[in-house]
Amino acid sequence: MKIAILNQKGGVGKTTLAVNLAASLSRAGSRVLLIDADPQGSALDWAAARQSEPLFPVAGLPKPTLHRDLGQLGQGYDYIIIDGPPRVADLARSAIMAADLVLIPVQPSPYDVWAADEVVKLLDEARIFKPGLQAAFVVNRKIVNTALGRDVRDALATYSPPALGAAICQRIMFAESAAQGLAVYEVEPDGPAASEIEALREEIMQNYARP
Repeated sequence: MKIAILNQKGGVGKTTLAVNLAASLSRAGSRVLLIDADPQGSALDWAAARQSEPLFPVAGLPKPTLHRDLGQLGQGYDYIIIDGPPRVADLARSAIMAADLVLIPVQPSPYDVWAADEVVKLLDEARIFKPGLQAAFVVNRKIVNTALGRDVRDALATYSPPALGAAICQRIMFAESAAQGLAVYEVEPDGPAASEIEALREEIMQNYARP
């Protein structure tokens, strides 16, 4: 199964979601490949910062031919996670065409909700060629103990992709683990950040196609 994490707006936490979701899937026993399709190469930087054995391979492929090139590269994996680019429409289109499921991280702010319109339009274009393409919003960087997460769900209800029930909060653990090239569960396995990522993985596996 190929999962692309995309939003045309930068700074929404795509790479954080990508590496930790890939780590969670790998921890659950799946064979996982992480594709860095962002020219900035943040997922590759995360992998380079790691000193222990890699949890999964990370490959850079910021090309508009991603959907064609991925066929051979992705053989033998249960899940391929694609960390998508912001503001590069041709790369985003290719990532969408490569994916079975597109996750759209959205921060609880009106600016993020307005920006979601761009990726939804790209999804609508892609469904002309891939009518079975699935998509969902993920509320990311939610401020703990606020109603903003609920409010952003209400605002996103005007779009066709649903918002997943699992939300990821703004937690320092995500930054601290990333600086070491680690997943949150490796630093604080029983902490709230790891629990939120696990809930996201479980919801995806329960509601969308399995490999």
